Amino acid sequence: MTSPSSGEAVAKLSSGGLGRLLEQRVLLSIAVLAVLPWLLPSHALAVNVLIYGVVVMGYNLLFGYTGLLSFGQAAFFGAGAYFTGIAIGRYGVPWFAAVPIAVLLSTGLAAAIGIVSTRTRGIYFSMVTLALAQLVYYVALQASSFTGGENGLRGFTVDRISLFGLPVNFLDPVNKYYVLMAFAALAMWFQSRILNSPFGAVIEAIRENEQRARACGYDVERSKLIVFMLSGAISSLGGCMLALHLSIVPLDILHYQTSGMIVMMVLLGGARSFFGPFVGAAAFLILEDVISVWTPHWQLFVGAIFVLFVLFLPKGIWGTLLDTLGVGKARP
Repeated sequence: MTSPSSGEAVAKLSSGGLGRLLEQRVLLSIAVLAVLPWLLPSHALAVNVLIYGVVVMGYNLLFGYTGLLSFGQAAFFGAGAYFTGIAIGRYGVPWFAAVPIAVLLSTGLAAAIGIVSTRTRGIYFSMVTLALAQLVYYVALQASSFTGGENGLRGFTVDRISLFGLPVNFLDPVNKYYVLMAFAALAMWFQSRILNSPFGAVIEAIRENEQRARACGYDVERSKLIVFMLSGAISSLGGCMLALHLSIVPLDILHYQTSGMIVMMVLLGGARSFFGPFVGAAAFLILEDVISVWTPHWQLFVGAIFVLFVLFLPKGIWGTLLDTLGVGKARP
């Protein structure tokens, strides 16, 4: 019987300790996000990373953990933003009540789309989600009296809020970031609870082998519908955050190009990893900021970089980093 060398033992002990530390993925993620505004070039960029990180996190639940490749996630992102803006601007609903209302309505939209799309599989599922999301886009375009049509939704502003009786200037980017980070922390806690539950094991079983999961007695169709709704709810929360951040809702948020951008972000960061969506959102937005300074054709270069990532780093930035550290199974 051979004993491991001292170097191997140290590496094993290090990876084990790091793995146990990374099990606290929600707290670690919150800690990283808490200092993000001071790590990035601007506070506005940090807010965008936070918003798109939540949207991509919702999509990762559907694609990374369940294996359902949807091309229509922009529908829920946009629905959350539109419902929030309409509730505040048209009906005078306070912002803290508009957010849960918007998430609830968006979850209903996800249920309607999910009932149709989850009856299909493979490329047909992707095409159905794309078609139904484009239907939502054209409904928003035509219902201009509610949505503002091609000009987008305007006419609402959240400039000052009260937290526990204390007035907070919401126009200050730092204040705005930490208020919105509370929503992101709630979404991360919620998703972590899902993944740690028996239902989380079921959706991963569906991803690995749908037929075997069905043979084991799991209700695959109902599980896929539930995870579709949960994914839509989390992504719509990102839309709510965007509406509070910009005080406008551009129509482009519902376009299929936004869905494509969400797919790129999750692959850049690393599907199946808890913190990967935030890494992917940061990578994409930083690339956009840097390259668009040099050329208006920044999409060409970002697309080429994306292809290189798919070819040489299929697990994305965060997934590859965790595998290099030897803690891939405890992927936060």
